[in-house]
Amino acid sequence: MQLELWSDGACSGNPGPGGWAAILIARRPDGTIAKERELCGGAPATTNNRMELQAVIEGLRALQQPSAVTVYIDSTYVMDAIAKRWYVSWVARGWRTAAKQPVKNRELWEALLELLELHTVTWKKVKGHAGVALNERCDELAVAACRAAH
Repeated sequence: MQLELWSDGACSGNPGPGGWAAILIARRPDGTIAKERELCGGAPATTNNRMELQAVIEGLRALQQPSAVTVYIDSTYVMDAIAKRWYVSWVARGWRTAAKQPVKNRELWEALLELLELHTVTWKKVKGHAGVALNERCDELAVAACRAAH
């Protein structure tokens, strides 16, 4: 089985009420879906970046054992921090940015990095609001969770 994690975050105002969503997919070798699980949640006062991070974290936490998973994400913030390995410099500088400011969302980054040690993750950037079905579904779930968090 191939595992996929689709994730998205939403926020009404930034900061403001927010929501996150993750969809876990297990695909058979022929590409058909064997199992699908939707997860979502929200917070009354948060930021879009926090919700984007929370979506990935909660999706990875839902995996019941160490797994190889492909994460599909539309967040440039999360994708760049991972793909460009910004987190390596943050940790080396004691969780400070190049401008010597504290890294925002440190506790979420630490949680994500811990999960990345457990799982083998491949990252795929998708364009948001571009008609990609599972990304659009994640967006719907995150927006609904955001509304519920009001």
